[in-house]
Parts: sequence; C-alpha cells; structure tokens
Amino acid sequence: MKIAVAIKQVPLRDSPLRLNAAGTWIDEDTLSFEINEPDAYALEEALQLREKHGGEVIVISVGPARVSQTIREALAKGADRGIHIESSSIDTFGIANLLATALRPESPDLILTGLQSDDLGYGQTGVVLAQLLGLPSSTIIMQVEIQPGKVRVKRELEDGWFQHIEMPLPAVLTIQSGLNKLRYATLMGIKKAKTKEIKVISLDRAAEVAPPSAVIEKLYAPEKNKQAQIFEGDPRTAAAKLVEKLRFEARVL
Repeated sequence: MKIAVAIKQVPLRDSPLRLNAAGTWIDEDTLSFEINEPDAYALEEALQLREKHGGEVIVISVGPARVSQTIREALAKGADRGIHIESSSIDTFGIANLLATALRPESPDLILTGLQSDDLGYGQTGVVLAQLLGLPSSTIIMQVEIQPGKVRVKRELEDGWFQHIEMPLPAVLTIQSGLNKLRYATLMGIKKAKTKEIKVISLDRAAEVAPPSAVIEKLYAPEKNKQAQIFEGDPRTAAAKLVEKLRFEARVL
C-alpha cells in the first residue's frame, strides 16, 4: 500500500513573530521552523497503517530550500522517501495544484494531510487536492480502517457526535490532531534518514503556475486598548446591566 502524506513547515509555536518591512507577511529570517502539528498526526497515522498493511510512506512538501530539513525529520520518524517541491507560494489552490501534479505519477492508494496548518489555518489544502485529483475525500478523521478496495473512517462532528462512512480507494483524508500518540525519531532513524531519497522538483517543472487566487495585502497586530464602563444606578440595576453585557456582548454567560 502506498500512502502519501502532505506536510507543511511552520514557525515554532513559541517563536516571536514580527512583520516584514512591507507588512505583507512575517519576517522569517530569524525564525526556527518545525513540522505542522496536525500534519505530524497524519504522518503518524500513515506509519501505523504501513505497519499493519505493508507498503511505503511518502512525505511531500511545498516550500523553499529550508523545507528539506522538515522532510528529513519525517524520514527519521520512519517515512520511506520524500518529495520536495521548491516554491515560495502560500496560496492554497497553488499549493494543492503543485501537490496534485507531483502525486499523479505516484498513484498513491491513500493521501493524508493534517486538518489545517498552525500558521494560516485555512483547512482547505486537503479537500482542494482531492478535487484536483478527482478523488473522494473526508475531513476531521478520528479513525482509519483499511478494507479491501475501500477505507472506513470515523469523522468528528459537533457536540460530541461522530460519523462513520466508507469510501473507495484511492482517497484523501484530513486527520484530526490527537488521533494517535506521536513517536520520536530514534538515533537509528536519524542515521537512516540521511540516506533516504528526497526528490526535488523545481517550480517551473512542477506545474504551470497561474496567478494566486488569494493574496495577503496586509498583516497587522490587533490593537491593544483598555476600556472601562461604569454602570449607574443602584446595585440591583447595575448588576442586571452587567449580566446583560456579559451575556449578549462578551458572550461569556
């Protein structure tokens, strides 16, 4: 069974974020990076499925040269080989298009992604990728069971409800964080990762790139301000006004 896992490199969660000079994105020059946490759960699920059913796990990522380090980390955890599409695009459709172009010749039986990214949090790449490949997809996956020619999944819904559905293979699934306990890379895994293949695809060879469908024009930090409101009247009247504000404006009651 061939499983492909799309992973993303994101800034460390505790990194101090500063805007670039143009105010269009964060300044990445002084940041450290790691694998997107939801994608780490997708990788773990792929590794466990391979242990049960055999086959190989391919990790694929889009990004600049530094992304190769994150791919190596995934290889150290047990993935068999990697694909690195060199691009600076952060447009969802553009990234999904690059992933689809690279994955078509691989013909994986199953494609996994994290539910969303820690930086942008769009939660769209997996489903757009499935649409481009013409494959069935399902999101917020809590359990995966491979059956002959199909996959049975458990989806998380609202208010503690779950949904069980079956889909034919190949398929695309977006994995919910917390599905499994994440493994650490062993010393032997780190050594083996140095010899595993990472196929590098340049931007011009990956796909015919169209203008981005979404462009970030400006980023800014929320303004910090302090505000006080005095409720006039007797204690009972003031308390009633406070409860009304907390219930209908602050929505904490």
